Amino acid sequence: MPSLATLHVFLDSLEEGVLFLDADRRVLEMNSAAGRMIGRDNQRVIDGLCPTLFSGTECARACEDRGQCSLTPAKGEDDKVQDIVLRTPAGLDMPLRMWAMLLPPNDSGLYCAIILRDRSREVELEAEVRDRWQMGGLTGRSRAMQELYQKVLRVAASDANVLITGESGVGKELVARALHDNSARAKGPYVAVHCASLPESLQESELFGHAKGSFSGATGMRVGRFEAANGGTLLLDEIGEISPATQTRLLRVLQEREVVRVGENHPRKVDVRVVAATHRDLAAMVTRGEFREDLYYRLHVLPLHVPALRERREDIPLLAGRLLGELGERYRRPDLRLSPEAIAMMEAFAWPGNVRQLFNALEYAVVNADGPTILPRHLQRELAASVAVPPPAAVPLTHYYTSGLTEDEERAQILRVVEESGGNKAEAARRLGMSRTTLWKRLKSA
Repeated sequence: MPSLATLHVFLDSLEEGVLFLDADRRVLEMNSAAGRMIGRDNQRVIDGLCPTLFSGTECARACEDRGQCSLTPAKGEDDKVQDIVLRTPAGLDMPLRMWAMLLPPNDSGLYCAIILRDRSREVELEAEVRDRWQMGGLTGRSRAMQELYQKVLRVAASDANVLITGESGVGKELVARALHDNSARAKGPYVAVHCASLPESLQESELFGHAKGSFSGATGMRVGRFEAANGGTLLLDEIGEISPATQTRLLRVLQEREVVRVGENHPRKVDVRVVAATHRDLAAMVTRGEFREDLYYRLHVLPLHVPALRERREDIPLLAGRLLGELGERYRRPDLRLSPEAIAMMEAFAWPGNVRQLFNALEYAVVNADGPTILPRHLQRELAASVAVPPPAAVPLTHYYTSGLTEDEERAQILRVVEESGGNKAEAARRLGMSRTTLWKRLKSA
């Protein structure tokens, strides 16, 4: 077996820390990574007992109780891996992963090696994912939002075109902004264009620019949005609303990475990441001949879908609280709060207008509230009327559904509850107090 002296260069090149122990758990040697992780140099470690280095940890306590290294596996056992947090002499908490390797018989008195791995970055990432409830203007802790956050971070690392889909009011613009802010282009310009608000006659001029005198009213040269976003990100919001002629020119810009201003003949190179957003089904528009198929696939490189608010109801209290805080600042009423009954009513509502509708409903309530607490009576009438039945937790489920209804009444009630449940049939069945099979049969007959 090679001597420790011949292994020093190799051991010191490892990212993992290594401690060599004798059968009495005394440290015979360690590499530089181990010294860095435990915050001690060789002089204070060599010939010392391993448990004293990890005093206060579960590993050290188990070692002292057992009278030998608790990480060394007995015959037939799998390797033992343990995660600890070590308080270093400098007062820092160092998260470590530890395991042991038994060494073959040798003349150096080496019994085992303790391997240490620094988990600081791993713990940081775990905490970031677990505790993340906000990304830029996006808010939510639901699984759907956690998945969206992760996708945004992955997509932000690329420079390819992105197509963001989702219903009106879900926050597609906020997703686009989060993509830009987390990308390598974050220091570059972010330019947003709402395509639906541009008259067809001005779409090309707004996007690509125009020369002076190129058309009636062009009294001066104008830089288009593509050139304005050079080096950054361009959001084409409601991309499904652009005209066929603009679609053709846009396709060429995406292919050639250059624009030609209206009234000019020479191209200008642009370095822009294009993010398109729409609430429309572009694939269906392609089938109907309303949207160019080649442009669709050029935009659809990295798709992102933003969930509707009814698909993440558990986020409503958190989201409503944040929006209410913004409204409190706007109306100089920092003491505003939501009552549990108002929160329950908002959780039960389907929110066809999504987050935008939620914000409007809260602003209506703030204006009409006569005190710091938002109550159900302060909410819009259509909201209260659509949630006539109390939340499921407030009443027994069997009170929600009664078998003494006529066939038409039963059908109307079932359809109403399915709508209130956002189309979630499992939730609707729970509220109605019937099995999913029964609900399916009733819906089929309806």
